[in-house]
Amino acid sequence: MKQPITGYHCDEEGHCVAQLSCGHNQHVRHQPPWVNRPWVVTAEGRQGMLGFRLNCVKCEEGAPPDERPPAETLRG
Repeated sequence: MKQPITGYHCDEEGHCVAQLSCGHNQHVRHQPPWVNRPWVVTAEGRQGMLGFRLNCVKCEEGAPPDERPPAETLRG
């Protein structure tokens, strides 16, 4: 199920994580094709992707929302 991106944060390992409107998080730097995309590695790119929809496997599995920091756009 596709969910809109509402913000980003860094996890404890420093990887970019997209926060989805369903309350789940999705890493966007661990798997291709996200690794070197400008919308992941630049603040302007991430800001432009707010509202873009990503497939959320956790929704399909019926997982509860993740604990996460408040939605905010990362600085580059």
